[in-house]
Amino acid sequence: MDRDIRSKTPGVCPRCGMKLVPGIPEFREYPVVLSTEPNVLKPGQTTRLKFQVGDPETRKPVRDFEIVHEKLYHLFVISQDLSFFLHEHPEMQPDGSFEIQLSFSKPGFYRVLNDFYPASGTPQLVSSALFVPGPGFNMAAAALAPDVSPQHSENLEIQLVTEPRQPIAGMQTLLFFRLTPKDGVEPLLGAMGHMLAASSDLIDLIHDHPVQVMEPANEQYTQIQFDVIFPRAGVHRVWVQFQRKGVVNTVAFNVPVTEVN
Repeated sequence: MDRDIRSKTPGVCPRCGMKLVPGIPEFREYPVVLSTEPNVLKPGQTTRLKFQVGDPETRKPVRDFEIVHEKLYHLFVISQDLSFFLHEHPEMQPDGSFEIQLSFSKPGFYRVLNDFYPASGTPQLVSSALFVPGPGFNMAAAALAPDVSPQHSENLEIQLVTEPRQPIAGMQTLLFFRLTPKDGVEPLLGAMGHMLAASSDLIDLIHDHPVQVMEPANEQYTQIQFDVIFPRAGVHRVWVQFQRKGVVNTVAFNVPVTEVN
């Protein structure tokens, strides 16, 4: 799952907990066929989404997947205006496909991100698209204003500090999320946090997990670090999810990224 992790001895990945395997297979993208029921989507209507993963060479259905962060399939759905965010886990069906039911809040274009690991291949992050017709349908990119102010969720306050203070496109940025109160912060789906970053036009999508968790002395927060490289300048929306005392907290920050001077 985390291809940058290396070890000279057998063990598990310190980031996601998966067993380390020798060698890295050649990357091949596994196609995903997405179908919906009904075929024409309507806002607020319950919709069944079906995902069929195919072998990149034979196109036959893939039935064998690795469990990653306690699930076989991770699904992210984001609206064009970036106001709608969903992280769910479709269930595997007898034919090897995955299904889930959900509803779309309003008309628009939705980006669907499929995250899975075929046992015969490498970890996949495959993008699909859905269109929900209706009044007000708009394909324009979201106009995001920078906002890295502390965010409040169900039972956490989350503050973001970046290093460098002004993230630069193409260079590594350290994202430090400070969680208050510090008691009761616990793993969520096998990791201490989950992050999805999206450019305002939904072209660049990054799914990542923490590289470090710290309990700074004499501080009242837990600090969870993610490392990311934003590929382009512009304002990016960064969603993070943390769990405290069994409650999942989801917040978003609008992170401005500048060009290299």
